[in-house]
Amino acid sequence: MVNKIEKQSGVAFILKKGQKLKVIDPLGEQVSDMVLFNAEDIREKISSGKTLDFEENLLITKGNFLWSNRSRKMMEILEDTNGRNDFLLAPCSPETFQIMYKNPAYHPSCFENLYTNLAPHGIEPDDVPTAFNIFMNVQFSQNGKLSVDPPQSKAGDYVLFEAQMDLIAALTACSAEDSNNGSFKPIHYEILEGF
Repeated sequence: MVNKIEKQSGVAFILKKGQKLKVIDPLGEQVSDMVLFNAEDIREKISSGKTLDFEENLLITKGNFLWSNRSRKMMEILEDTNGRNDFLLAPCSPETFQIMYKNPAYHPSCFENLYTNLAPHGIEPDDVPTAFNIFMNVQFSQNGKLSVDPPQSKAGDYVLFEAQMDLIAALTACSAEDSNNGSFKPIHYEILEGF
């Protein structure tokens, strides 16, 4: 069954070891932030640093694993039709829009959508790590300067993950204008039994 995450919102759910998670960009150029926690011990969570270290690459895609802060595999990427994801930048937050967008007004954010949906699982805002930003197109120049460019994902592109342990997963349909080429769209996802 295909589930829909409305634009600028998020969800959290349990994913059992061996289940597959398919994250789909139904309309194109829409980022989805994903965080993972060990369902048995929420102190174990997805780690950008460990993943980039053990996978020896800044570009995490098909064939790579997502690792935890305890150096254990949490997810394997089985398929990635887009091939460009980010694991450097933190989820957009209220401060993102105040500091980077010079916007003092309230603005939906991935950080808020992650922690509010994770709250029923006992996960607090300070527990939310750097997300794996599916479809996000972060470029870096030779001198290290970062830029957020429009996603390269087209309508129907997807990433297929397989859980390596029982997980609490959270996903968003990202709320940052620059990440999504200036517009906000939904994200679809499916939970598939192991096969």
